[in-house]
Amino acid sequence: MGVDYYKILGVDKNAKDEDLKKAYRKLAMKWHPDKNPNNKKEAEAKFKQISEAYDAGTLAAKKGKVLVFGVLSDPEKRPIYDQYGEEGLKAGVPPPDTGGPGGASFFSSGGGPTSFRFSTRSPDDIFAEFFGSSSPFGGMGGGGSGMRGSRFSSGIFGDDIFGSFGEGGGGGGSMNFQGAPRKAPPIENKLPCTLEELYKGTTKKMKISREILDASGKTMTVEEILTIEIKPGWKKGTKITFPEKGNEQPGIIPADLVFIIDEKPHKVFTRDGNDLVVTQKISLVEALTGYTVHLTTLDGRSLTIPINNVIHPGYEEVVPREGMPLPKDPSKKGNLRIKFDIKFPSRLTPEQKAGIKKLLG
Repeated sequence: MGVDYYKILGVDKNAKDEDLKKAYRKLAMKWHPDKNPNNKKEAEAKFKQISEAYDAGTLAAKKGKVLVFGVLSDPEKRPIYDQYGEEGLKAGVPPPDTGGPGGASFFSSGGGPTSFRFSTRSPDDIFAEFFGSSSPFGGMGGGGSGMRGSRFSSGIFGDDIFGSFGEGGGGGGSMNFQGAPRKAPPIENKLPCTLEELYKGTTKKMKISREILDASGKTMTVEEILTIEIKPGWKKGTKITFPEKGNEQPGIIPADLVFIIDEKPHKVFTRDGNDLVVTQKISLVEALTGYTVHLTTLDGRSLTIPINNVIHPGYEEVVPREGMPLPKDPSKKGNLRIKFDIKFPSRLTPEQKAGIKKLLG
């Protein structure tokens, strides 16, 4: 087939016009020479190749020429290229349902034998026609067009290109363009969860109401049930995104709907990363003579933890693998850390003091 225009743009043969525009937009902005000052030679070659793939392509000629603008972007020439490839265009194969050689899309601009040359426009001209300027990256220079020294003020985010040119140094004011629809900012909502839900995992269903556009462009309100799968071990701040579930508006890509995990306070446990922490209140006698901790876990099991050590201020008993499941591997768990709040007596009688001295002395 010769040059594979589809491969150059990274699209398949069923790509629609919007797909071609999107592919050209992304690649042209990536390989524009002004954006690649340290790799300008390669960028210029890539930029030219991308432009040719989208708009035309070049073929060698010996005598005479036919000027053709647009291959993949032209509804008449694209079927010829799909069926016969570059050689079919070179041979002047007529498009479907047309008369003479080359059809309406071809016109001769020279005499001599039937020999064809595919002549593409300048890549800068194609870029300027598509975006409204030959370069949004600055350094455009020259003349009184009012764009010399302009700069692209908003930048490029993914496939969305938007922003405005600042006022140029050569006079003539400013210039605005929009290469793709803006996307509305995300709508964020907190999703409160109990520690039990985050320990075991759960499913929550959220009913939302939003506005959409019908076929005629009118606004209508619809209700929808969103299902949110909470995975074991998820932490506060984890985000669940439903793309483009915001209100629809003309010329605006709907906002993403984002739910952010929040933890409800628990009456027994607090969470520290993947660990669970619990504080037990005990007397001085229990701290000195031994204490047994009884707990009910977040999944309903009973734990009995005897402590035979002397429990001093700051003492912490660690029970391995009784904390929260690890989000990336729920079969593994953090630790349970037991802290103690020791209640000291407010006063001691002389007899008690004497007894303690005798006992501990």
